[in-house]
Amino acid sequence: MTRKGLIAMGVVIAFLALASCASKPEEALLKRYFNALQLRDVTTLSTMAIEPVEVDVAGWQILSVTPEKVETATLPELNKKELALKKKVEDNIGPTMDAKDALDVAQSELEAARTGGAKAAAKKKVEEAQAKYDQQYNLHKQLQKDYNDAKEAASKEEEITLFSLGMTQLPQVRDLTGTVHSKEVELKINDRQGNQKTYRFYLRRYELKDEATNMNYRGRWVITKIEPIA
Repeated sequence: MTRKGLIAMGVVIAFLALASCASKPEEALLKRYFNALQLRDVTTLSTMAIEPVEVDVAGWQILSVTPEKVETATLPELNKKELALKKKVEDNIGPTMDAKDALDVAQSELEAARTGGAKAAAKKKVEEAQAKYDQQYNLHKQLQKDYNDAKEAASKEEEITLFSLGMTQLPQVRDLTGTVHSKEVELKINDRQGNQKTYRFYLRRYELKDEATNMNYRGRWVITKIEPIA
């Protein structure tokens, strides 16, 4: 074979090797994860998984990998939802306090009533004020719950986004647009006693862009969740 032919073959082999690695990122990630686990390298584990799980591993085997799913990044919308609910909670504080004040006034009038007719009228006023306050309070409590849930969801998504990007903070992270890539991998893990257990690993990677600066951010594959399934 000529020198040019050998060079061409070498290029093809290298390309195929790179393509193979790129098409199976889960294998490389999991291999590093279990190597670090066996070495009890907590620092390395913490760079690959949001919440590393300690597993007794003597050997492991991939059973299945779902097709890569690509979805629109949700952090910008989660952030908008959090801010909108925060405003609703703040706007509802005044009406809730007013309803409580009205109830307090009605109760004071009932305590001050002396005649039967005055007491009956005051009691009715208290009941009406109590009903309005209960309704307003329950509304406020639900809004507060919705806001807390939205805040938690946005915070969690921000944490995973930054983790994939390899950053601890990025001021404009909640404004970045782009895609989220995910896979689920089922593994059979053998421990040192010869027992087998099946786990599901959830993997995610982000490809984002700052529209204001036209800067791209390419994240790495990370483990977002590990759960035993059998």
